[in-house]
Amino acid sequence: MNKPATYRVVSNPVSFSAQQLTVLFAGESQTGPLHHIGPKVVDYYLLHHVTSGKGIFRTGDFEGELTAGDSFMIHPGQLFHYVSDEEDPWHYHWVAFAGSHSESLITEAGLGPAHPVVHSGTNESPGNYCQAIYEAFRERRSSASLAATGHLHLLFANLHEATVEETTSPLRPDSHSQELVRQVVGYLSTQYAEPVTIEGMAETLGYNRAYLSRLFKQNTSLSPITFLTKLRIDHGRRLLRERPELTIEQIASSVGFQDALYFSKQFRRWYNQSPTDYRVTVERASK
Repeated sequence: MNKPATYRVVSNPVSFSAQQLTVLFAGESQTGPLHHIGPKVVDYYLLHHVTSGKGIFRTGDFEGELTAGDSFMIHPGQLFHYVSDEEDPWHYHWVAFAGSHSESLITEAGLGPAHPVVHSGTNESPGNYCQAIYEAFRERRSSASLAATGHLHLLFANLHEATVEETTSPLRPDSHSQELVRQVVGYLSTQYAEPVTIEGMAETLGYNRAYLSRLFKQNTSLSPITFLTKLRIDHGRRLLRERPELTIEQIASSVGFQDALYFSKQFRRWYNQSPTDYRVTVERASK
């Protein structure tokens, strides 16, 4: 027996101009048998997440039957059509949004026009985030728009994880090494100004320090600590050029060295001159 059809929607209660990323409205519906929308186009991004039932979604070259755990993405200006099953119609949530950051968010989650569907299986998080956006608007607080944008980011992060699980095959030994090196480089490149330890990094990445260090050196000819030191020195060298008002001590601290003398020693080791001499050389060349 089909459930009674329901339809609930609420708009963003905060006045806004959709510039970077703004959620416009959100809702949920228990559709009736053969409930259909389109063919039509809209001028905003529209994400649906199916929590039960089944139906057919068509857009561009895609056509498929979607069931519980599936999310489908509608892009602005793209012709689409969907219809609920006659015997087991959909229940779904939807979120509409706009802004210049929308496309990059969608692309990163793997929901571009050529792949408009993500399968989340039994994961309830996408539906929960859609509901959280709906509740934020329904409560009509002054922070509603900010809260909705935060939930939208979390929603797409969750969909991204589902996309990765769908498309990622077990890593071959060589690709495993390359992926681990990429993770180490990414970690150190963002954390270089902090009190990084290789032990702490290895624990964060889930590897034994000796194994991680050995694999990294095999692929880069540098140990992680040498790579980190060179990274810090190079950032310090940039600051010496670009920030003449900063002292050597301030620059050393800004790139992760607690001891300015050690920074100077390492700088000389890599570039055969002291930070002060390098700064003087740069200043003379610019005159």
